[in-house]
Amino acid sequence: MKAITFDQFGDADVLHLTDVDQPVARDDDLLVRVYAAGVNRADIIQRNGGYKGESYGDSEIMGLEIAGEIIAIGRNVHGHAVGDRVMGIVGGGAYAEVARIDHRMAMTIPDRLGYVEAAAIPEAFVTAHEAAFHLGRVESMDSILIHAGASGVGSAAIQLARAAGARVFATASGGKLDRVRGFGAGIAIDYRSDDFAEVVSRETDKRGVDVIVDFIGAPYFERNLASLNHGGRLVQVGLLGGSNGTTLPLDQLLYRHLQIIGTVMKSRPAAVKQAMTRRFRERWLHRFADGTLSPVVDSEYPLSQAAEAHRHMESGQSTGKIILTM
Repeated sequence: MKAITFDQFGDADVLHLTDVDQPVARDDDLLVRVYAAGVNRADIIQRNGGYKGESYGDSEIMGLEIAGEIIAIGRNVHGHAVGDRVMGIVGGGAYAEVARIDHRMAMTIPDRLGYVEAAAIPEAFVTAHEAAFHLGRVESMDSILIHAGASGVGSAAIQLARAAGARVFATASGGKLDRVRGFGAGIAIDYRSDDFAEVVSRETDKRGVDVIVDFIGAPYFERNLASLNHGGRLVQVGLLGGSNGTTLPLDQLLYRHLQIIGTVMKSRPAAVKQAMTRRFRERWLHRFADGTLSPVVDSEYPLSQAAEAHRHMESGQSTGKIILTM
C-alpha cells in the first residue's frame, strides 16, 4: 500500500510517498480502507523530532485520525461489519491507504457526512470536548475563552460551547474573526491588535471567564490567569508559544481558587483515549446527524502532497482542518 514516510527529522521536504506493508488487524481492531485523514499539529511536531522518535502509538507512520470503510475485523469486535463507514483516532498510521483502529476508538460516520468531513471530526472534537467539558466542566450560562479559535480544535470547542449554552469568547487573527463568529463565538478578539485580557475584563464587568482553553502557553499564561473568574479553570492543550519564562502567582491560585489543568492526547494510554472517545460519542455524535454541529474543513490535499499540506498548516493561514485524501 502507499503511505507517507520519512527517514530523518526536518522540514516538510522529508515526507515521501512510499510502498509499505499493509497492517494486520489484531483481535480488537478494525482494518479500514482510508479515504481521508486529518492533518494535526502533532504531525508537525513528530516530523520535526519533537517526540524524539517516539511515535506514542502502534505505527511508525504518522497521522492520528481517519475516515474510511471497514475491510476486515478482529475476532473480539462486535457491533461493526465489513463495509461500514467509520471515523476515529488511531495510534499512528493515518497517512496511508489502509490503517487499523481499535474498535473502541471508532465511531459511525453520520449519513449526511462524506469522508472528508468525517476526517475533520475525531481529533478536533474529541480534544475540544475533553478540554472544555470533561476537564473545564463548562455548563450552560458559563463563560469560556477559547484561544486559536480558527484552528481545528478551537473551531470545534466554540461550536460545542455554544451548543451547550455558554457565552463564548475567542481569539483569532483579524482576517478570521468573521469565521470565528460564524462558529458561535459571541465575542471575537483580534489577538494581534487587542489585549484579550482587557476585552474579557470589560465584557464581564471585571469578573472574568469561568474557563479558558489555551494552545499558546507562556506568552498568554499570566493574562490567562488574570482573565479567570474566581474558581476558574485554565485548560492548557498546547504550547505553540513555548513554555519558558512564566511566573506562577501562587497567591492568585490560592485565594482566587483557580485551577490549571494540562492535557495532551497523543501520549495518553489507550484506555484513556477510549474513554475520551466514548464521552464525546455519547454526548455529541448525534448532533452532527441533525446538523447542529459541523466539521470545519479548510482544504484538501491528495496523500502524495502531504508535504504541501504540512506547509499550509505551518503558514498559519488555515481555518479548521486540513485533510489528506486517498
